[in-house]
Amino acid sequence: MPEPVHTQPGTGARFDWGLAGAAEFGRVCAALVVVDVLSFTTAVVVAVGRGTRVHPFPWGVQAAEYARRIGAVAGVARGAVTPHRPWSVSPAALRDAPVVPDLVLPSPNGSAICAAASATGLPVLAGCLRNAPAVARWLIDHGYGTADAPIGVIAAGERWPDGGLRPGVEDLLGAAAILDGLATVPGGLSVEAAVALAALASVPDVPAAVRGCVSGRELIGRGFAEDVAIAAEPGVSDVVPVLRNGVFTAK
Repeated sequence: MPEPVHTQPGTGARFDWGLAGAAEFGRVCAALVVVDVLSFTTAVVVAVGRGTRVHPFPWGVQAAEYARRIGAVAGVARGAVTPHRPWSVSPAALRDAPVVPDLVLPSPNGSAICAAASATGLPVLAGCLRNAPAVARWLIDHGYGTADAPIGVIAAGERWPDGGLRPGVEDLLGAAAILDGLATVPGGLSVEAAVALAALASVPDVPAAVRGCVSGRELIGRGFAEDVAIAAEPGVSDVVPVLRNGVFTAK
């Protein structure tokens, strides 16, 4: 049976948005990359790079109960960080917090998408601007990127007040930075992936774009400029978090 057209069939690297895009790719792709630059996947890269196993979890009060059940620490909302509870989706807070073995890290976008994608049994990678070249190399080295073993790159985006997807420039650029490293895969880029890559090529200063986009300005206005600065550093990390059995660890 042929692949549905919405899955961008016949190509080696594909691009889409949000939970629905991840669900479509999860049915046909061999590996998935979730990109939530501000800030879930950036936070995962920071935490995993320090030796913490990260458990993605949908946003909600159940995360604390789940953490208790598995003997992990539960992350709190970015604005709820205290000296006694310094773990959150804030990359800056995680960089300075005590290292814990296991961290349940909820968020309404990237974490929720990763938690849902985990059910596919596919390798799910946490990608961002910091580790984009390393993610692309890992995928190529493991044989992904053919038409028979395609890669699905998913930009998480943000949410409008009604719950609808709000595409974010920062996630488009993060996804495109990964696709840049996949541009020569045997199966080629889908049209959607190629257009995302073209958007990256049109941005002369990616860190400035992340700072100046809506999501970046929102976080800076709330006092989290350091989170934006950490997220906007391109290619500085070789950490490739891979989600297997519901847990992100470095591979």
